[in-house]
Amino acid sequence: MSDRHVTTDDSWVSDACTLPTAERPLRLAEFDKFFLDAVRGADRLSAQHLRLRLAGGVQVEETARDLAARESLCCSFFAFDISRSGPDALTLDVRVPAAHVEVLDGLADRAASAAGSR
Repeated sequence: MSDRHVTTDDSWVSDACTLPTAERPLRLAEFDKFFLDAVRGADRLSAQHLRLRLAGGVQVEETARDLAARESLCCSFFAFDISRSGPDALTLDVRVPAAHVEVLDGLADRAASAAGSR
């Protein structure tokens, strides 16, 4: 494991996010841990669509579903889709409308930073 640190800068977080500002660093830390532990690759399919390839364990899927559900509550512009095409093949698709591409950019950068620090 690397000692590389993922930044806590949340300047890319949308004003449309209703998560209280004080809770944002905690949520970002949850995503960072998830990205570090679970992301095996990322593909930017379009400006509005990010696909994360995840470790295929049951716990990874449960964590992905939990984070996606909670994030959808405060940032309703996100569309998350989790699918499994085999026992070790899990994907998390994240889509946003055009007005929120910069948020997806920030999420993609965090996922890449965390996966790259492994």
